[in-house]
Amino acid sequence: MSTLESRVRDAFRSSYRGTPRLFRAPGRVNLIGEHTDYNDGFVLPLAIERATWVAAAPRADHVVEVTSLGLGQTVRFDLDAPWDSSRPSWSRYVEGVARVLEAGGVRLRGANLVLTSDVPYGAGLSSSASLEMATGLALLSLSGLPVDGVRLALAGQRAEHDYVGTRCGIMDQYVSALAREGHALLIDCRSLEATPVPLALDRHALVVLDSGVKHTHASSGYNARRSDSERGVALLREVLPEVRALRDVTPDMLEAHASRLPELVLRRCRHVVGEDARTLAAVEALRAGELERVGRLMYESHVSLRDDYEVSCPELDALVEAARSVPGVLGARMTGGGFGGCTVNLVAQEAVDTLIAHTAEHYQRTFGRAPGVLVTRASAGAAELP
Repeated sequence: MSTLESRVRDAFRSSYRGTPRLFRAPGRVNLIGEHTDYNDGFVLPLAIERATWVAAAPRADHVVEVTSLGLGQTVRFDLDAPWDSSRPSWSRYVEGVARVLEAGGVRLRGANLVLTSDVPYGAGLSSSASLEMATGLALLSLSGLPVDGVRLALAGQRAEHDYVGTRCGIMDQYVSALAREGHALLIDCRSLEATPVPLALDRHALVVLDSGVKHTHASSGYNARRSDSERGVALLREVLPEVRALRDVTPDMLEAHASRLPELVLRRCRHVVGEDARTLAAVEALRAGELERVGRLMYESHVSLRDDYEVSCPELDALVEAARSVPGVLGARMTGGGFGGCTVNLVAQEAVDTLIAHTAEHYQRTFGRAPGVLVTRASAGAAELP
């Protein structure tokens, strides 16, 4: 039994009677395919080993009482009462998922929930999706309802749109709900079809470096980038009526009609169109065992995110450049929504310690602190535990 599992079980038993059921949903890191999900494109995330844990038991009423051990706060909401936006922001993810599920035609039982997490908040590792999927799974299971991972992921996305104010895509919730151990997931964000892609990393590792810069999508420019993409689609559709989203635009099509787009919108579109192509190329390279090619695509992705989509920051750029100078590092890029958060690095096993030491020294000298470090593998998605 893990430390977090023991902690959340013990905390539940100290507050409530009975034996709780235990649920877990992981955070995620995106190997490549950034800001493509809300453009109907392709993404290649994997679930990390860090997760949100929820101990839960049903109630006789329609009230949900949820306690965050990390924040030391307890929130109660009645699903028969109106939404109250004055409750703490973290609880919106929990209540939002519950209300979206009920709006979709299910009747949830009330529940007592105690949760904890070791997914860093604001680091771009999907702590919010992890929270949504763990609590959503718990509420459905306690109510004796079937769990459809895709529908649960869509409920989490809708909760962010309607109750949090972030117009996120589907990637984070999808991989948290449906990831397969030892695999990345190629997700087609239009059809919602997912193809597991084996990660043969016996002699390599994935190292996540946390810049320590927190990001808030709703106020940081995430929604503005989405609006820029949608404006590009509207302008391109005037001459390309078949275009429904940037997913439908090839690099040649974009180049041919670049003059129709304002310079800023063109750069936003260039990133998304190119990133879709890079993601599909990375899948081909992984299947062929061409990890050096995967690494090159990761570097190209970071440059595009930095220069065309403008969602990087000096701290992320410094981590990528420091990693690039370490022999054995095949690729590095910012991961997540940007404006802070983490980089993901594809590294030969024998170079992991050197990478960590070198980036720590460089980052300490430049920014006065060391980055956080997580060496991870691809874990499984949301599940109830014995």
